[in-house]
Amino acid sequence: MFQYFFYETAGKIEMKKLKNIFNLGIKELLSLKSDKVLIIFLVYGFTILVYTAAKNAGLELRNASVAIADEDQSALSNRIQDAFLKPYFLPPEVIKVRDIDHLMNSGLYTFVIDIPPDFQKDIVGGDDPTIQVNVDATAISQAAIGSGYIRNIINGEINDFMRDYGFKNDPIPTSLDIKIKFNPNLQGHWFMSVMEMINIMTLIAILTSGAAVIREREKETIDHLLVMPLTPFEIMSAKFWSNALVMIIAVLFCLTFIIQFLLNVQIQGSILIFTAGVVLYLFSMTSIGIFLATIARSMQQLGLLSILVVFPMLLLSGGYTPLDAMPDIIDYMTTLSPTRHFVSFAQAVLFRGAGLGIVWPQFLGVAVIGSLFFIGALLRFRSTITSSQS
Repeated sequence: MFQYFFYETAGKIEMKKLKNIFNLGIKELLSLKSDKVLIIFLVYGFTILVYTAAKNAGLELRNASVAIADEDQSALSNRIQDAFLKPYFLPPEVIKVRDIDHLMNSGLYTFVIDIPPDFQKDIVGGDDPTIQVNVDATAISQAAIGSGYIRNIINGEINDFMRDYGFKNDPIPTSLDIKIKFNPNLQGHWFMSVMEMINIMTLIAILTSGAAVIREREKETIDHLLVMPLTPFEIMSAKFWSNALVMIIAVLFCLTFIIQFLLNVQIQGSILIFTAGVVLYLFSMTSIGIFLATIARSMQQLGLLSILVVFPMLLLSGGYTPLDAMPDIIDYMTTLSPTRHFVSFAQAVLFRGAGLGIVWPQFLGVAVIGSLFFIGALLRFRSTITSSQS
């Protein structure tokens, strides 16, 4: 009899806690509804910002400016000049040799190619002439990629010229059969769109959860919560599920209509597995946001603290710079960041079609780190409430 009464009482207490968490979450959603600025930022971030960043901040070579000083005026030099085509290069501008330094200093061209006199004659005669390629490295992405493109274009035109005109040409000892997987056309917006979505999700998740706590303090509604029979766990859980619900809807909308439909990015993996990973990642980001809100005393302070946390996590996540290219100490430090694990998880699922059997270490990493942040935020939140009551 006593055991039945104990289980029934415990069940009622748990149901009451769930009801409190649900009702508090509804209150958070209503508060978010009244925050017009945050709603505008949410809509803008997951639509226009993702689209424009993907389309205009690609990593591939596109419309690079080229000038050619042709001192040879031969069939081969003309052939090289005609080989620079869109969309990789703009139509080459013909210039004089004496103008090279002036034009490079003016920044009018990213690449200036100087074809020396008697270039075709030397090539046919078996000599090894040199073409000078001047590169403006202030345009760092185009300079690094474009130099390789120019080398391949010139070498290809020389080989084709020698073959077409029947001149002896040393055969290439090895031919490469290159097969590109997961992004066959090497389109940068495939990668940039997903990374920008993750960036926006990270920033907004921290700001919305932190802003929810700051909003309670600024409007003095935190005092109302303190006199109610609520635990810090219930308050934090309510803020998590309400903010996570909004973010999941926004992420799925962005993934479906912006990334897949408008940008035509081919998603290979399971959306269900990705959504489960998003839930865990939002759990981590919400915990970080609440933790920062217990330190900050205003929205301005929260914004500054978010900059110190969010940008290092995103820049060192492995999304923009491969982890192998980072110093060992940075590589080890980033294992403590949930963003590193989630970026690896998202790329594997969305682009390579990986299942749980492959991505479970990243899945587990996000869950463990998120739990640690949640415990830390819960302790800070409890101490904050205790100090407010005293």
